[in-house]
Amino acid sequence: MHASQRRSAGLGLALGSAFAFGGSGVAAKPLIEAGLDPLHVVWLRVAGAALVMLPVAWRHRSLVRERPVLLAGFGLFAVAGVQAFYFASISRIPVGVALLIEYLAPALVLGWVRFVQRRPVTRAAAAGVVLAVGGLACVVEVWAGLTFDVVGLLLALGAACCQVGYFVLSDQGSGHGSTAEAEPPHPVGVIAYGLLAGTAVLTVVARPWSMEWAVLGGSAEMDGRGVPAWLLLGWIVLLATVLAYVTGVVSVRLLSPQVAGVVACLEAVIATVLAWVLLGEHLSAPQLVGGGVVLVGAFIAQSSAPRPPSAPVASGPGVAVAGAPGGHEPAGAGGGLSRPSGPS
Repeated sequence: MHASQRRSAGLGLALGSAFAFGGSGVAAKPLIEAGLDPLHVVWLRVAGAALVMLPVAWRHRSLVRERPVLLAGFGLFAVAGVQAFYFASISRIPVGVALLIEYLAPALVLGWVRFVQRRPVTRAAAAGVVLAVGGLACVVEVWAGLTFDVVGLLLALGAACCQVGYFVLSDQGSGHGSTAEAEPPHPVGVIAYGLLAGTAVLTVVARPWSMEWAVLGGSAEMDGRGVPAWLLLGWIVLLATVLAYVTGVVSVRLLSPQVAGVVACLEAVIATVLAWVLLGEHLSAPQLVGGGVVLVGAFIAQSSAPRPPSAPVASGPGVAVAGAPGGHEPAGAGGGLSRPSGPS
């Protein structure tokens, strides 16, 4: 495949991944409003995707012996933590607002690098942090005394913090006692075992045996229109998780973590537009402007972060896995692995 063909294919897959991740909250919120607990929706999403990815996990079963800490961290932070906090937040605040708050993660990573690791950061990175924080102030409309549910905002911030924990783990795990010549773990294998680990954690936390299973046999409302609950669940599992992660991984291999990370920033825009069209969640003009500033600041922060000389391990978007859920989702804020978005 020629370089131009590789780039075109990579951009198409990265855009498809951003669309897939961006739709997770839009499909999940009606299920939550129909009576399912947010944690139960997360468990259904992760467990369903893990079941689909079982053949991949079996093929890469050597990872359990070679990278147990990496797999556990991916499952705990990038899968269970990010998605549980994100889905809990969208039960209280608009989807677009929750995802934009989640995009503070690259800025928070810079804080970790500067004040905990005591490593210098560039002026561009610092400017990105300032932009992201300023944009967030517009998104939550601080001049109106925080018009959104404070608990919902804190839950969205929790999703961002889980991304930070995963970035930090990735940064240290990228060197995992190996030489520069050592082959990095297969990204799709990492995703498969991350989903399995996330399912194990969420099973203990969510207790799915207490779920209102009858909800899945009924319908949920999307802005007044009835949609079969099973169809929304299939959207979340197959499109917003399996397809989103796999296309994100392939796009990073065809492009680069930096280019894929730029496209991944579209996830928040896509999620906001889909929530506007399908859920009737309208944002004000200052919020839209603030959201754009958040994305610009997040991109500057993640692209200006100091990187150790290590190869990407996994990818997704939303901040990409190479994130990446959700992610959900800027690839490479910390080095070895990026996070999946969103949920994102």
